[in-house]
Amino acid sequence: MKKFLPLITIVVCFYELLTSCNTETPEDYFDIAVLSCNSMHGFASEGLQRELESPTVKMVDGNKDKVAPMKRKEIIDSKIESIEPNLEKVKQLKQTDQTKELLQASLALHEYVLPVYKNEYQQLAKLYDDGASKEQIAAFEQSIEQKYFSKFAELYDKLTAAGKSYAKKNNINVNWDIHTSPQ
Repeated sequence: MKKFLPLITIVVCFYELLTSCNTETPEDYFDIAVLSCNSMHGFASEGLQRELESPTVKMVDGNKDKVAPMKRKEIIDSKIESIEPNLEKVKQLKQTDQTKELLQASLALHEYVLPVYKNEYQQLAKLYDDGASKEQIAAFEQSIEQKYFSKFAELYDKLTAAGKSYAKKNNINVNWDIHTSPQ
């Protein structure tokens, strides 16, 4: 047994070393911190308003021939269910000198939109689902846009700039097109 103790110690130390190392690639960082934010596109603007106005359909009772429009609450819940785990993934990434700007920009954007989805957008979804008047819905949508779009656009643009810089430094081939602004 005494012969195996040094070997076991070495194996345990090697395992600890492997599990403590950051195994995320630059592409992983980029995907988690930048690309996943595409789901936020349209936030506090006409994009999400159109999505709520004309919701997609879902199958009813698993019957492929029977569909019904999604409730707006389901749409917003889906957004939250996408953003929350991604925020946790961003938080788990190791911050280095090279990733700091990228991760901080991504965190700021996630932490900005999440409370709005959980509060104002849930309220807006309820208005839609409860059959509120078009005027009431439009006024609420306008208040969300006026209150949140400007800061969202600023944070989104900051993340895009950090993402472009990070991609260039790490030779990540990304086709940025002219539609990188949140509008």
